[in-house]
Amino acid sequence: MNAASYIAPPSVARWQWVALIVGFIALVISIAGGLANPTQFFRSYLIGYLFWFGITLGSLAILLLQHLTGGAWGVVIRRPLESATRTLPLVLLLFMPLAFGLRHVYDWISGGLPPHKAEYLTIPFFLERSAIYFAVWLLLAWAFNRWSRLQDASSDPQIKMKLQMFAGPGIVVYGLTVSFAAIDWIMSLDPAWYSSIFGMLVMGGQLVSAMALTITTLVVLGREEPMEEVYQSRHYHDLGKLLFTFVMLWAYFSVSQLIIIWAGNLPEEIPWYVVRMQSSWRLVGLTVVLTHFALPFGLLLSRNLKQRPARLIWIAVLILLARAVDVYWLTAPEFWPGGIHLHWMDVTIPIGIGGIWLSYYAWQLRQLPLLPLGERQLAKAIEHEAHS
Repeated sequence: MNAASYIAPPSVARWQWVALIVGFIALVISIAGGLANPTQFFRSYLIGYLFWFGITLGSLAILLLQHLTGGAWGVVIRRPLESATRTLPLVLLLFMPLAFGLRHVYDWISGGLPPHKAEYLTIPFFLERSAIYFAVWLLLAWAFNRWSRLQDASSDPQIKMKLQMFAGPGIVVYGLTVSFAAIDWIMSLDPAWYSSIFGMLVMGGQLVSAMALTITTLVVLGREEPMEEVYQSRHYHDLGKLLFTFVMLWAYFSVSQLIIIWAGNLPEEIPWYVVRMQSSWRLVGLTVVLTHFALPFGLLLSRNLKQRPARLIWIAVLILLARAVDVYWLTAPEFWPGGIHLHWMDVTIPIGIGGIWLSYYAWQLRQLPLLPLGERQLAKAIEHEAHS
């Protein structure tokens, strides 16, 4: 196949610049607000950062899963997933403001922790662990992107075997590092609280975010040549089923955590839910239940909807918005336990980070053909089924 036949359409470049401009303006406004209120700036920055970080890491997880299973379902989304993983250097750069603003976000920095936690929760050790996480993620993204490009160049079956062989250990490493990062970056907002399933809950949310963005990307690319003739209703149907699966997985982890903690009723665990259920924060929680689970669950049961990209994209966008609300619900009550507190920077900073991230993502989409041309399953994956 000719690589030039599958380059990103010109509209991707236009979206790249629009996202960059919007993100830059939103960040400038937010930085101006941060000069007057640095504590609110860094708290809002954590919320926005965690949302876009989740999409990046979720894309890495789905990419590893696709190589491990070897299914044809992942062939058409491999390039968007790889493009998202290649934003990791930017995600690392965007972490730097948090590193300088830790004192505005985490109460454990002021002390007062038990000895076993005080040894773990220190600024130097916190940053060292974060550096290790990013090193692991960057290594995984670099290796799988490099092997994918080599596969395009040579179509060597040994490369496919290597991708599949290392995908399994890669998923294990992903799970461990994301779990520890979730403990460090989110759970330690309340250093007295603990949940053994919290890392899996965060991973479930990342998978949902990444799949929703991937579907949105495919629908947008599928409106123009060359991908208009490539993406078919069966592709959207398969991806809609995967999105449905990830939504169910996230819901399972969420309910499991609630049941375990509520049944245990331990003083170091239950206050986390008390804050979120016995104040106005319960309205945010109800919004998450409705938009992140109930509504997508009901709509994605429809086979007809999953096969229609014009409808499926609205479900994906709804889920992305619900994911942003869920991240807000996980973090903001630790700063404002008395009730809902929505500052304007809670909106502008996620938009600013998102604009920069989406611009870089669009640029990455333009760097390689939108299909893995060296994949032996490609012909089967894009074969039209009009005859049936």
